[in-house]
Amino acid sequence: MKVEFSAFPKAFSGNVAVFVGADKQPLATAQVIDKEVGGTVVRAMNASRFTGAKAQTLTLLGQSGSLARLTLLGVGKARELDARTAEGLGGLIAAEANASGQKTVTVVVDPVKGTRLSPGQIAAHVALGARLRNYRFGRYKTKDKPEQKPTLEQITVVLAGPAEARRAYALLEPTIDAVFFARDLVSEPPNVLYPVSFAQRAKELTKLGVKVEILGEAEMKKLGMGSLLGVGQGSERESQLLVMRWMNGPKSQKPVALIGKGVTFDTGGISLKPAGGMEDMKWDMGGAGAVTGAMRLLAGRKAKANVIAICALVENMPDGKAQRPGDVVKSMSGQTIEVINTDAEGRLILCDAMWYAQEKFEPQAMVELSTLTGAIIVALGHERAGLFSNNTPLSNKLRAAGSLIGEKLWRMPLGPSYDKLIDSEIADMKNVSNGRDGGSITAAQFLQRFVKEGVAWAHLDIAGVAWSAKGDNTTPKGATAFGVRLLDRLIADNYER
Repeated sequence: MKVEFSAFPKAFSGNVAVFVGADKQPLATAQVIDKEVGGTVVRAMNASRFTGAKAQTLTLLGQSGSLARLTLLGVGKARELDARTAEGLGGLIAAEANASGQKTVTVVVDPVKGTRLSPGQIAAHVALGARLRNYRFGRYKTKDKPEQKPTLEQITVVLAGPAEARRAYALLEPTIDAVFFARDLVSEPPNVLYPVSFAQRAKELTKLGVKVEILGEAEMKKLGMGSLLGVGQGSERESQLLVMRWMNGPKSQKPVALIGKGVTFDTGGISLKPAGGMEDMKWDMGGAGAVTGAMRLLAGRKAKANVIAICALVENMPDGKAQRPGDVVKSMSGQTIEVINTDAEGRLILCDAMWYAQEKFEPQAMVELSTLTGAIIVALGHERAGLFSNNTPLSNKLRAAGSLIGEKLWRMPLGPSYDKLIDSEIADMKNVSNGRDGGSITAAQFLQRFVKEGVAWAHLDIAGVAWSAKGDNTTPKGATAFGVRLLDRLIADNYER
């Protein structure tokens, strides 16, 4: 989809969207158009439930010979018009244009008194939201129905001073590339995206300056990654450890480590999952997809920070060689693990990836993302990701970043009583507790046992937010790329120099 920013034309035509504030307060352009069409705009508002509240829309048809469609966009109260709201407005316009089969749309950004954003910033984020909402993963469709294909080809954002908007939008464009890259990874079918092919796709980041290293099973065996390798031993696909480095900060600055779970398909192994819905397990690599997307975004905007990313990539399959419930494996840390349930595999690969990151890079902070437990969905639904951390300042930084870009987190508890639940009689620990209680917490407790003393660590359980069954204003149904922008904002606000 093409994006253009332009100054006010002599007259508007085609499909146009204009701002209306709270309590049915038309902004400048809406007022002008209302006069041109004999007060129809105000009468339409008064005859409907449209009040100008944030994210409300009202579309009027055939207002004049040149104005085919006029959409009123509710911006709400001035204090509500932040970057995230502006993106949502852009997404609403894109969704409506596609639903009605429109190819072009013009959005008018009038100044809004009382907001902290300039018209140029608002315009840039409106365009960003429209682009993000217009995404579609359709590469395997050979017979596409017209109503299923996005029709929107161009959005023109009109404002006084479009040059500022162009500059602001140029800074946001790497976000689009990174989010789409992550959504593509998560959307791919498992016969196309498996550990080796995932790692090969990550090599594309070398064009942006990211150093990419891939460790195979022989190398991981030498490192003692028995926990990670045990998960993938039932698959014909070789497991991989993907290591990415973006070192563009001061040489004296210790890096931030990002860790991603990359189970490219999860059958549950010998502890086989039910057949219904198992196809969804292609996106059990959502954490690795988000981490890789975040690295693309950091490199795309040339972030002045030192960041390394480690993705543990495996396929969990049942086979004569597969790991069994009751097996004991030895992790890279030297700690031993009794495998009670082979479907609790994410923590088994992450513990070795986390230990490798700490041993090799000595990070100042470590943030791990994974679609780890169904229990977090029971607790939080699909609205927020679960946040577990040993460090309140890091937790607060993550929550602040997530709030700003609409990827919300909810901090969950950790503690000795939960930790005792994963003690094993024959090994240092077991990979699940005896019951279902506190499943997401005991998973986090397991991971915390692999965090070295003094390392600020956070675990984000994104099982409920990595994939959306309904979408939202800036995300269509499907892969969300949750975490890409969150991690980028965390780095930008706290670790860049």
